[in-house]
Amino acid sequence: MRNVFKTSYDADIRLFKHGAQAFWYALLLALMLAMPLLISSFLLGEVSGILIWSIAGLGLMVLTGQAGQASLGHTAFLAMGCYANTILMMKGVPFFISFPVAGLLAGLFGVIVAIPTLKLHGIYLAIFTLALAVLIEDIIVLSEPLTGGVTGLTSQTIKMFGLSFDRYANPNAFYYLVLATTLLVVLFYRNMLRSPLGRSFAAIRDSEISAQAMGVNIASTKAMAFFISCFITGLAGALIGQFSGAFNHETFNLVIAIQLLLMIVVGGLGSIHGAFFGAIVVGAIPLGLSFLRDYIGKLSGAGSIAIPGLESGIFGLILIGFILFEPMGIYGRWLKIRTYFELFPFYRRDMFRRNRSYLKTERMR
Repeated sequence: MRNVFKTSYDADIRLFKHGAQAFWYALLLALMLAMPLLISSFLLGEVSGILIWSIAGLGLMVLTGQAGQASLGHTAFLAMGCYANTILMMKGVPFFISFPVAGLLAGLFGVIVAIPTLKLHGIYLAIFTLALAVLIEDIIVLSEPLTGGVTGLTSQTIKMFGLSFDRYANPNAFYYLVLATTLLVVLFYRNMLRSPLGRSFAAIRDSEISAQAMGVNIASTKAMAFFISCFITGLAGALIGQFSGAFNHETFNLVIAIQLLLMIVVGGLGSIHGAFFGAIVVGAIPLGLSFLRDYIGKLSGAGSIAIPGLESGIFGLILIGFILFEPMGIYGRWLKIRTYFELFPFYRRDMFRRNRSYLKTERMR
């Protein structure tokens, strides 16, 4: 058991709790850097996809996990970042400019969406964003001169520093590009949580009335939460376009919105680790089902077996199961296991019992 005795405010907000934690994260980083040497190109591509989904999960986590604003429409911001980055590159803008610009455009779009939703809470905000996720497909189709309509667009090869970053032609370089983006987003996220803005997000999430009483500007803080969330999601969307190679309106459908929600709930709502755990689950299920179908097909001699809606059904069952039996997600379960061994034999089952954090005046929101 490790107890950290904090003697200053700086010790409370430092990046790593203690040296052992920094060591394990450094070891994980070394493993990720050596990943191209350890696995095949196919599996490296799958790892790149999981990292991209982790970035998207971190974007939604900022809004839902940190600021407490439910969203089911982040596919719209994924699409915004994807199409903006590809269109700019098609016009000759280099990737190191089009990539952040795509994130900024998605962030500004998020602020525009946030303005009419500042008074919405809970299920009403979720329904509004869900409608946005449904509308984005029609908007992409109707904007055919710009987006290619139902035909879609083909991503351009990234060329920087004399290298081409392509998932198929140069998977190692593309993996390192995605890994570098993931590290920058995680560092930004972690530092944001240590800042007054991150604490304002937490205050709004727990109780808007109490946050307002403490001097937090609710409207501007919510708008900033939407901007940061959609900016990160837009970056993930740009990488999704590069990862898939070709995309259209069907790439950003309602199933993607469900997957994003599944990621942060299953992984652990309100934690950076939860976005990665959830991305691993979302990335592993389709791959595992593909292998399972091929294996069963070989045994039966019927070839590959396709069951319509199987993947979505499994996603839904997993989401329901975690909501019912482990609301804190995979990371929450790990915290319980770790705490059990740290406090044994003084661990009590009700230590992690959820308490109502809202005020009586907020129950109907």
